[in-house]
Amino acid sequence: MTLAVRIDAMARGDAASVAALDGPTRMDEAHVQEEAERPWTRAWVAREESGGLVGYVITWHVTDELHVLNVATHAARRRQGVGRALLAAAVDYARRARCRHVLLEVRRSNAPAIGLYRAFGFFAMGIRARYYADDEDAIEMVLLLDPETGSVVTHPDEVRLEGTEAH
Repeated sequence: MTLAVRIDAMARGDAASVAALDGPTRMDEAHVQEEAERPWTRAWVAREESGGLVGYVITWHVTDELHVLNVATHAARRRQGVGRALLAAAVDYARRARCRHVLLEVRRSNAPAIGLYRAFGFFAMGIRARYYADDEDAIEMVLLLDPETGSVVTHPDEVRLEGTEAH
């Protein structure tokens, strides 16, 4: 089932909802607001028809790269296309901005997210050992874009992903 959502640029008033969605272990409202005010930050939120915020993505646009920092979906709305819609908004922005790379890190154990990123054309380019606070590794993934056409440049994995379903 795909949930109908509207993707909007994150507004100043969204910080509390984003922080609540992110949970107690991540960004608080002040941190979300601080992040949103950085000149290189690009962020979007997903809203249900009722207007309720059900997801967000925060990215940094630096030179010819868009780095995805956080993607989150409300627990009750996962596996309903919200993350896909948010990632599509970020990739569409990268195309319009003529970015060459969209970069991100993902937990080695997060097979659903890895599958989503692969569906967009991301490949594994590295491993960041013990990257997360609980010592789990992060997989560095990248999407290559032709800056003139915006088309995805396919590329094989540069590292072997042992211990994941993402080979």
